[in-house]
Amino acid sequence: MSELSVQASELPHDKQPALRVMPMPADLNPAGDVFGGWVMSMVDIAGAIPAVRRARSRVTTVAVNSFVFKQPVSVGDLVSFYADVSSVGRTSITVDVEVFAERDPENPVVVKVTEARLTYVALDDRGRKRPVPAE
Repeated sequence: MSELSVQASELPHDKQPALRVMPMPADLNPAGDVFGGWVMSMVDIAGAIPAVRRARSRVTTVAVNSFVFKQPVSVGDLVSFYADVSSVGRTSITVDVEVFAERDPENPVVVKVTEARLTYVALDDRGRKRPVPAE
């Protein structure tokens, strides 16, 4: 197992993934791997879920603070996106997202494929930023 592989026991079992999806052939780039933009869009969706819950309103992505592709994603991988709020500002919410791929059903292995940090801003019903409510 490579140093980027993760034992199943190292997965964040104490929480549920925000999103779980299996990429399809239409999601491939010319090299035969899943297109990085597809992964980025799924990370943005997964990160928005805890941001919306914390803001108790719609949110919009204002920054992708960091994004690291550690391994490619393949068709047939079961991809799990774990998202946690890491900080809350007056109007903003920063979320960390970790992405794991479960591959090879006959000899299952789980690998961390991506990690990212995104910042969202809470919006009112007119699309203007608004304060994040106190917990």
